[in-house]
Amino acid sequence: MAQFGGRLVVGLIGDPVEHSLSPHMHNAAFEALGIEARYELWPTAAADLGARVESLRRLGTLGANVTVPHKQVAIPLLDVISDTARRIGAVNTIVPRDGELHGDNTDAFGFGRSLAEVLAGRVASRALVVGAGGASRAVLASLQEAGFGEIVPVNRTQGKADTLAGSLDGSEWTAILVNPWNALAELAHSVSVLVNATSIGWHGEDLPFDLEVIAALPDDAVVFDLTYRSTALLRAASKRGLKAVDGLPMLVYQGARSFELWTGRTAPVDSMRQAVLAEQARRV
Repeated sequence: MAQFGGRLVVGLIGDPVEHSLSPHMHNAAFEALGIEARYELWPTAAADLGARVESLRRLGTLGANVTVPHKQVAIPLLDVISDTARRIGAVNTIVPRDGELHGDNTDAFGFGRSLAEVLAGRVASRALVVGAGGASRAVLASLQEAGFGEIVPVNRTQGKADTLAGSLDGSEWTAILVNPWNALAELAHSVSVLVNATSIGWHGEDLPFDLEVIAALPDDAVVFDLTYRSTALLRAASKRGLKAVDGLPMLVYQGARSFELWTGRTAPVDSMRQAVLAEQARRV
């Protein structure tokens, strides 16, 4: 592990980054394992991205996370891209290794672990994914990896959903079937998992779709909202008696995977989870 100024340094590249829970999570992990390191916030405008990424090589940092709006545009700035990151079309983790900058994506891993934890071995065959942004790409890749027979991406702008599906082709065991927005309630009748991968709900009480969609879900369906807080969607799902999961487990598991890529050590997931929950509670 490389040192900078006598101490290991890793940071979050994005704009904005001030809201991030990642410093609390990773600094707790460093402390738990006795690693002299610090996770920092590195707010980076688009015009400064190239210099910031290059500095990871020059300064010998431990690595970096990448968040919006730089996950896609950072790819050509790196030397080596993992198969996962290339397939998703985005990086969220950079690791300096042998003089090269390696880009990876741990978002799909994070969602996959969160999904497996909730399903606990239960077979789920059909998933409905609302939204067609960067988060949706990672979710679709994770659902494919989990062996879902059918994944249905839906977006208000159907062209974006078509583009998303085209970039993540179905495998021999997974069909990706784009459907129109007005078919949501009808589709909900037969899904095992519904994922809200839009930003609706981050700030306010808005729902990403009508409550009739929640009403139409099977009694054993699981509802995911990738935001890090209790949203109107999650409360509606819980009220209906459905399993409702926010984005904190995904955050912790993707962070744990990034930590392991940087350090080569097994991430202290419990310490990371407790740090995130404590900071989240403090902010309420």
